[in-house]
Amino acid sequence: MGSTPRRSRRRRWASLLGATALAVTAGGALAVPAGAASVNVDFPTHCVPPPIAGIPPIDGTTTAKITVDNAGPKVGDTVTVTYTVVAPAASNPTDLALPADIMTPTGKVTLGGAQTGSVTVAGPKKNDPVPGKGVFPSFSMTGTFTVTTPGAITLSPGDYNIHTSYILELDTPCTVTNPPAPVSETVTAADNPPANTRAISLGSASGSPGASVTVTGTGFTPGATVTLAGRSGTTQTADTATVTANAQGAVSGSLVVNDLTTTGVVAYEGGAWSSDLGAGPVAYIVLDDQPVPEGSQKLTATVKAGTLSMSQAGDAVQLSAVDFGQGGAATGDLRTVTVKDFRGGPAGWSLTGKVTDFSGPGAKIDGGKLSWTPQCSTKAGSPSTCQAGSAGTVGSAGATLASTPDGTLTGGEFTTDARLSLDVPAFTPPGTYSGVLTLTLT
Repeated sequence: MGSTPRRSRRRRWASLLGATALAVTAGGALAVPAGAASVNVDFPTHCVPPPIAGIPPIDGTTTAKITVDNAGPKVGDTVTVTYTVVAPAASNPTDLALPADIMTPTGKVTLGGAQTGSVTVAGPKKNDPVPGKGVFPSFSMTGTFTVTTPGAITLSPGDYNIHTSYILELDTPCTVTNPPAPVSETVTAADNPPANTRAISLGSASGSPGASVTVTGTGFTPGATVTLAGRSGTTQTADTATVTANAQGAVSGSLVVNDLTTTGVVAYEGGAWSSDLGAGPVAYIVLDDQPVPEGSQKLTATVKAGTLSMSQAGDAVQLSAVDFGQGGAATGDLRTVTVKDFRGGPAGWSLTGKVTDFSGPGAKIDGGKLSWTPQCSTKAGSPSTCQAGSAGTVGSAGATLASTPDGTLTGGEFTTDARLSLDVPAFTPPGTYSGVLTLTLT
């Protein structure tokens, strides 16, 4: 009589461990054409549960997807890879519920095409509870690889393993039956040319019309013909000269500057200016110090430099409501921000934002759950062009809403806004939650 309950407990324990192992097994076979990018793929999988579970190997279908943070990298860039097992084939075969946060996945992503090898990926110890007879949850693993070769690089799901921490520490390895699995994502890597190290300096920052300015430079291609030229804003003037780079890539020459609108001097290889093969502009001003002819009057007007400023169309945004128990995206639009850059110098600007946590009735929503999709427009006639920041998380670390680059002459008027989305957890207590988004213009 006394031994029967122990056997029963052992059978129940083994059944429970077996159910845990099944939570991470899958297999089967459906083909997807190679080369498909960012798609779910099905592939046959052979999984071996822990021996203590008393369950034979399982062959079935795994549905998975590979995504990357950058589908167009350059050689030398680091790409973050996410391997998601979307739909394991198995369901919980028992009536016993499995607790949350017992599964820690690891795996491999197979590289092919222009670059071969594998990427090690790992996921957090996190899963939703699985009810008896319930469907097993999906899980994701991430890792990185460095691009070493230009061209199309394919990514396919590889073998994975689930470590479970429930009663015992156990592993369930799952292998691709017919490797490689179908291609789920493709990145196209561009060659990364050497950094442009060309640089120039001037013997003086100003001079009279017709004065000669000494230009010296380094980092040019040895033996290359280098053009020295004046610039008026972003436009090249008629003042040019040519020099030849020596065996060390250094240049030295003189440029006669006549154009009164000159704002800088550049030097470049090739038939026209290129940021890849050029240096500068370095600031240079032509001083209009010529004497006034007899019987004439010299008229002078001054343009005063202004300031960099911003204004907002309002200081409050009401996001849409979400339902308790469902949660989801609370959305809205950032109040339009107008930036006026009337400084008239070479510096661009950057408008960034960061947000606090959202406080509510006895609870809070992490500020990291706020994301935005920025937009920016430039008023006609502005010297600079506004660039919207990348879509993504704002959070306490902050993100860029909009910016303009440095240039020979910058400035203008710009308007920027963003679509906002707060990811509200499903069972956040009912009530109003408020956070503060701070914008900083530099």
